[in-house]
Parts: sequence; C-alpha cells; structure tokens
Amino acid sequence: MTARFKDLALDANDHQALADWWCAAIGYVRHASAAERPPSDPIPIAEPAGKGPLIWLNPVTEPKTVKNRMHLDVVGDRAELLALGATMVREEDEDIRWDILADPEGNEFCVFAPE
Repeated sequence: MTARFKDLALDANDHQALADWWCAAIGYVRHASAAERPPSDPIPIAEPAGKGPLIWLNPVTEPKTVKNRMHLDVVGDRAELLALGATMVREEDEDIRWDILADPEGNEFCVFAPE
C-alpha cells in the first residue's frame, strides 16, 4: 500500500464560520484539538462518535472560482440544508438521482435523500 485515506480538507475564506456551518449541517463537532489552536490555524471538525473522517477547514484568501474536482456526498434533507444557508446548484432530475448544493462559500456537495 502506497497511501491510506486520512482526512478531508475544505478551503474557506472564513474557516471559523464554515466550520460551524458544516457542524450544523452534518452533525459534526469541533475536534478537541481545535481549542488549542490559534484562530488563524485550520479547524478540524469530527463526527462525535469518532467514526467518520476529520474534515479540516483551511483558511485561504482567494475565493472559490470553479467547480470542485472533489466534493462531499451527504444523506440529508435538502430543505433543511437550504434553510441553513446552502444554495441549490442543480436539482435532482432525469439524469441525476441527487441534488447538488453549495455551502455558504460555494463548495459543492451532493445530497442524497434518506432511504
């Protein structure tokens, strides 16, 4: 094995606010180590039971300008995500069986309806 998956990273202009948004959206919490970091450092968020990967919110100065090449897939309620501040990019249609939304900074993610 050459490598193994460790964490996922998202760039953000306001990484503190986007960390809070993703925590609210997917039920993650700030990782315990986040409290020890200066506010300008990347913020790790984690699934509370420790079963999912860490997601790092990394501060960047440039805005998002093009489509993501990698993204999150989530199971959830699109109306609730939209109410939290996500925006609709593309609704489910005859070509795709999921919705494509964007977080408040424009990072796209796919939303699958709960089964």
